[in-house]
Amino acid sequence: MCLLMLTGINLMAQDKFLTKNGEVSFYSEAPLENIEAMNRQVVGVIDIQKNEVAITMLMKAFEFEKALMQEHFNENYIESDKFPKANFKGKFTTSNELDPKSNGEYEVDITGDLTIHGVTKNINTKGFVGFNDGQLVAKSKFKVAVKDFEIEIPKVVNQNIAEEIEISVDLICNSYNN
Repeated sequence: MCLLMLTGINLMAQDKFLTKNGEVSFYSEAPLENIEAMNRQVVGVIDIQKNEVAITMLMKAFEFEKALMQEHFNENYIESDKFPKANFKGKFTTSNELDPKSNGEYEVDITGDLTIHGVTKNINTKGFVGFNDGQLVAKSKFKVAVKDFEIEIPKVVNQNIAEEIEISVDLICNSYNN
């Protein structure tokens, strides 16, 4: 009886996975310059029993190659003091059953709500979820239109910032028991 209870607790702990140092990057390819930034302070929770994912990050945690780009990003475009966080909450589907005890990668369809700059939009994209020695690895890459999130780009710099930004998400999560 005790063995069955311990096995049940162990299985329950493997349903939810957490990271506090995931990575989200974005890339803007425009005629006059390319802009890249990385955020390594991303919190993500993935529930493989419910096929749910939730991600949140502070916008000021994005790091740029040039300090002036970072300043303009936070003050002029994202308005990080007014809109400090970006969030994603959604679900994923796959044709395979996810098994944390088995290393491997599975393609998933992801749908959910992305909130940036105080604006929420539905996102549908593809990604990968897999396991590597008990850790859950999740990746996705998709594009968003700047105007969809009511981010205004002044005409004077519209050749410096792309209309669509490519976002990459990389999470390495460990099992946790809430």
